[in-house]
Amino acid sequence: MNGDRPGFFGRLKAGLTRSAQRLTEGITGIVTKRKLDQASLDELEELLIGADLGLGLAQQITEKLKSTRFNQEVSTEEIRATLAESIVTALQPTEQPLAIDAAHKPFVLLVIGVNGSGKTTTIGKLAKLYGDAGKKVVLAAGDTFRAAAVEQLKIWGERARAEVIARPTGADAAGLAFDAVMAAKTSGADIVIVDTAGRLQNKTALMGELEKIIRVLKKADPSAPHAVLLVLDATVGQNAHSQVQTFRDMVGVTGLVMTKLDGTAKGGVAVAIANDLKLPIRYVGVGEALDDLVPFDAPTYVDALFVDKW
Repeated sequence: MNGDRPGFFGRLKAGLTRSAQRLTEGITGIVTKRKLDQASLDELEELLIGADLGLGLAQQITEKLKSTRFNQEVSTEEIRATLAESIVTALQPTEQPLAIDAAHKPFVLLVIGVNGSGKTTTIGKLAKLYGDAGKKVVLAAGDTFRAAAVEQLKIWGERARAEVIARPTGADAAGLAFDAVMAAKTSGADIVIVDTAGRLQNKTALMGELEKIIRVLKKADPSAPHAVLLVLDATVGQNAHSQVQTFRDMVGVTGLVMTKLDGTAKGGVAVAIANDLKLPIRYVGVGEALDDLVPFDAPTYVDALFVDKW
């Protein structure tokens, strides 16, 4: 990693500054007004929901404070500690790094998500991550409807030194995915990462396409895909919930990647999704560089959200 660039924690902390400041200012305003009465608890709940922490977790936190500190003077630090503890508790079950099972060669990773979520960029970063770990990676440019997506994946493939299997615009994505797996078998590659289209405007067509890709992948390897990653843009906030539910209904999502945490005041959405939908967060991204994607770590996330912000 470039020595001039801050470490990942520094970048995550900087990226979550807007989210943290929003919480800081709101909580400070609440606790300096009065004792922790019902009105201030209601204000706090609204603030947490507004920060995209989700209704469920917001209620858990306010109920916890009500049971321990109701009608008492309470400090910003006490609320911070309760928040941090509750968020770590919510996030830790989802802290499950993606394990590449060497028993499957190639290990087939299907990557899905709406257009604009950072899906293709994430695939490039994953290729770099696995390549640095000594794995031979093949990329399948399965978003065949967008020539720009195919070209972008080729550029990322060059950067990550990964082979890219591509076809002309409009080609059959399922057939391309099949060809990529067969090519990986021939070349002895360890991992195949399959890009897909993400046109949620027509859910029926998209679901049909994803189901076809999975069906055809199983002709190349009955156990494929071995993992299905859904890429989510953190800047969309609570809309990410509906995306998770839609794609989970379409295909068996096995994990999430949260992107663009460096550009949002809605960093709490990762907490809400983890708490409400119980899906593991595999990776988080905080920038455009190849090494700006790392395995998710709950305590690091909470530290970045709260440390030195109070």
